[in-house]
Amino acid sequence: MTHFGIICPPFPGHINPLAALGRELQKRGNQITFLQIPELELKVRSEGLNFSAIGNANYRLGELDESFAQIGKLSGIEALRYSVNFCQHIAAMICQDAPRVIQSAGIEALLVDQLEPAGETVAEFLNIPFIGVCCAQAIHRQADVPPFFTPWNYRNTWWARLRNLAAYHVLDQNSQPIQQVLNEYRQKWKLPLHQGFKVSYSRLAQISQQPAAFDFPCANLPECFHYTGPFRNPSPLAVQFPWEKLTGQPLIYASLGTLQNTKQEIFYCIAAACEGLNVQLVLSHGGGMNAQAVQKLPGSPLVVEYAPQLELLAKARLTITHGGLNTVLDSLSNGVPLVAIPITYEQPGTGARIRWTGTGEVIPLKRLSISRLRAAIQRVLTEDIYLDNAFRIKESICEAGGVKRAADIVEQAIKSASVEKKRLSIGKV
Repeated sequence: MTHFGIICPPFPGHINPLAALGRELQKRGNQITFLQIPELELKVRSEGLNFSAIGNANYRLGELDESFAQIGKLSGIEALRYSVNFCQHIAAMICQDAPRVIQSAGIEALLVDQLEPAGETVAEFLNIPFIGVCCAQAIHRQADVPPFFTPWNYRNTWWARLRNLAAYHVLDQNSQPIQQVLNEYRQKWKLPLHQGFKVSYSRLAQISQQPAAFDFPCANLPECFHYTGPFRNPSPLAVQFPWEKLTGQPLIYASLGTLQNTKQEIFYCIAAACEGLNVQLVLSHGGGMNAQAVQKLPGSPLVVEYAPQLELLAKARLTITHGGLNTVLDSLSNGVPLVAIPITYEQPGTGARIRWTGTGEVIPLKRLSISRLRAAIQRVLTEDIYLDNAFRIKESICEAGGVKRAADIVEQAIKSASVEKKRLSIGKV
């Protein structure tokens, strides 16, 4: 059995799916330890997993909440740019503290989120195997694939390729502070330097939460890349919900995730768009609204701070979302079509895939209005094509294998790495 360390951004959208993968591996006899900032210890342990702190000397308590609050005020490229400084800080803490923590804990291999490239650098320095995990949208840096932060459709034409390459160049320029930190340590540790925007990518295995059917065409993917579908299994954390308040009307579930849930004007627009329709709106605000704001919402939505998302989506007819991949995949896992209002990060790219697969409608944030949103809701609720396409993706998710197949791939990759290491060791004798 193997002792795995998990390195990922300190955001729920990354921690939650990796916790599910960790639980599946732990159930098979492996040991799992998250390496995270101190204030996430309670969250990690409540998911039934071990925790080791990084950043004790450099992290200021409350810094994460401050960053969440600021990100919640921003959208588009501004939110991406703001996040660079925070991600630079986290990368520096990982490089400084993770090697010592890994060696002290006896961690033998790493699961590294693709959006935390410091994990790959640490694995290379310690010469231990690592598996790459795509909790957010799988990033394929190919000229014909639009960058994850753009809303562009896939087009394999010369002008689209030039457009995509120009956007990748902008990404390279904006991510320089993170690469500077990584290269300082890579130079110190005598590792090859990185150029441009870098994601963690393992030659052993790279695993994506997406099913292949919910991605753009990607030619010549390496054999080590695997689409497994979402990582889900029951969390020890129970979420209470007033099931008795469901009316039996067609259910619309709305959520803006954990980073964009302070945008009360969007919640207001969603409630107003549903008012007067023969539906019941269940709105989960994730702590982003106070009681006074909830009372001002139009209509009679059922508003909760948190919802048992998968269980609720099993009863839903439509999901309204900011386009976070976890909510989108949870919705499609239940064959539920979507209306997406992308705000920032990979959400525009996820929205583009919703359009590409015909599983819903997408409204850019700058074009959002009550009338436009109501029209999109009515189209998705009444036109069978959206439901048919959502069921098609549901079937592909069922076939992809999910968290169990992801754990199979992880264990097989680590076994292969161990065999190769022994072979090389014998060859040197």
